[in-house]
Amino acid sequence: MAEYPGRGLHGEVVEQLGLRIVRGDYAPGTRIDVEALEPELGVSKSVVREALRVIREKGLIDSWQKRGTFVTSRESWKLLDTDVMMWRREAQRDDDQLLVDLSQLRDAIEPAAAGLAASHRTAEDLARLDAAFAAFQAAGENVDRLAEADLDFHLLILGATHNELFVRLDTVVIHALSARNRIQHHPGARWHDPVPDHRAVLEAIRQGSVPIAEAAMRYALRESDQDLTSGEPPFDLGHA
Repeated sequence: MAEYPGRGLHGEVVEQLGLRIVRGDYAPGTRIDVEALEPELGVSKSVVREALRVIREKGLIDSWQKRGTFVTSRESWKLLDTDVMMWRREAQRDDDQLLVDLSQLRDAIEPAAAGLAASHRTAEDLARLDAAFAAFQAAGENVDRLAEADLDFHLLILGATHNELFVRLDTVVIHALSARNRIQHHPGARWHDPVPDHRAVLEAIRQGSVPIAEAAMRYALRESDQDLTSGEPPFDLGHA
């Protein structure tokens, strides 16, 4: 099995097996032939064992003595796990509504986070948001810089709520933005200028206006919602 840069052999096995399960190659209730994985993937028994341990922690499989290792039903999956989300995005199953669910969840989370940030932000929070907005503004049509600054800005708003549970919802924002960027912000694409919308959110937070911050964020998300419902471009699954 080829090893891909930056992932390592163990990470490659986790990714391949996780993607197979999420894609439906192994249906729920299917027994995984653990002994066959070693020669199939060209890895050691210890690598397979450790990879299965990681996948088990994500709720995708379970094991019983004398019965073996089985794929669990979807209800057992840790759906907010970032790897599970990534595998669902890569699998792009027709029956998977991940992007719609992400859009709806983001619509619920981020306006509320902006409102909380407006009432709880500190001077340090505003300084960080100003810096992220400046980077966002300076990015222009450089898609890599734009995506990085955009993500920083939205995650800093979660942080400015000073609510640790909101902060832990960063996975939703990360994957929603990543998917949206792959849909819209690719070389040669056209998109509306996002700077005014983000400036409105920032200024509402600065002014401490909860309803205006919530409304500004809701307005800023409008095109993202439309993009996410259109579906994400295919991934290169040649290694899986």
